[in-house]
Amino acid sequence: MRRFLAALAAFSLTLLSSPADEPLQKFVYEKAEMGLPFRISMYAKDEATAKAAADAAYERIAVLNSILSDYDPDSELSKLSRTSGQGKVVPVSTDLWRVLERAQQYAVRSDGAFDVTVGPLVNLWRRARHKQELPSAELIAEMKARVGYKNLRLDPEHHTAELLVPEMRLDLGAIAKNYAVDEAVKVLQQHGITRALVGGSGDMTATDAPPDQPGWRIEVAPLDVPGAPPPQIIYLKNRSIATSGDIFQRVEIGGKRYSHIVDPHTGIGLTDHGLVTVVAPDCMAANGLTTTISVLGPERAMKFVEQTEGAAAHVVRMPDDIIQFIESSRWKDIPKVQP
Repeated sequence: MRRFLAALAAFSLTLLSSPADEPLQKFVYEKAEMGLPFRISMYAKDEATAKAAADAAYERIAVLNSILSDYDPDSELSKLSRTSGQGKVVPVSTDLWRVLERAQQYAVRSDGAFDVTVGPLVNLWRRARHKQELPSAELIAEMKARVGYKNLRLDPEHHTAELLVPEMRLDLGAIAKNYAVDEAVKVLQQHGITRALVGGSGDMTATDAPPDQPGWRIEVAPLDVPGAPPPQIIYLKNRSIATSGDIFQRVEIGGKRYSHIVDPHTGIGLTDHGLVTVVAPDCMAANGLTTTISVLGPERAMKFVEQTEGAAAHVVRMPDDIIQFIESSRWKDIPKVQP
């Protein structure tokens, strides 16, 4: 009996001093993937655990780049684009299917304000930024003829895609990196990491909060003009955040500022000089909404956000030299650091 009690006491002491009760340490990693920096912050019991989780997350992102990249001619997406107008029904991978299916859902809801077939117009405006000259009306019209979400046909039963019009080009820039962020978070969780923040070029997904904190502290970017509202600091936990606007990528031609975000309906880069931030349940939803809001404009956009479960939006824009500040109803519910 004494031996049993001694063994029980020793076992109890082992439990009390188990590694699970050791203080978590913060680890931060950064690596370029998909042509942009991916930053992973996490709390783990030791460096070996953290590094193994981060390495696996980056490996997952690299795999997704080989599938979703519109720059890599050998990616699955690029190969699909090259079948456009040929009457080919193409089986697609699970990852590409998930992204295309979500994209088409937003396209239908927004009447094409969000449209991943916008690739020909995006490429046109990339060249405009490099050359510092506006594309001609004829060239815009030619590219617009290749664009339209209804020309991307998905078969949900067989997971196939068909591009109906010649010279189409899919551009997943609005959501591909965000899908990668969410997938990286899943990998970290599979490695036992429950407190993490993963960001791809500023768009982020957070899991549980850091120890003794209400959430991950995130600064909402301010508009880069005098008199604009100051940045807000929010706490993010088990949610995602994304920001879009022309302070990141733009071109100024003839005294007019054009965003890298192109309106699929007009074929023109947006000119209202705005910054849209969205908090949503996942990162793909967050950035899909920022692009949609930017194209729709504030009035239609806020209705769109209110109809999207779990989404909140913060918009600052300056059309005609007048600063406009708009927030959706759920934005007030996001925990913030008080000034």
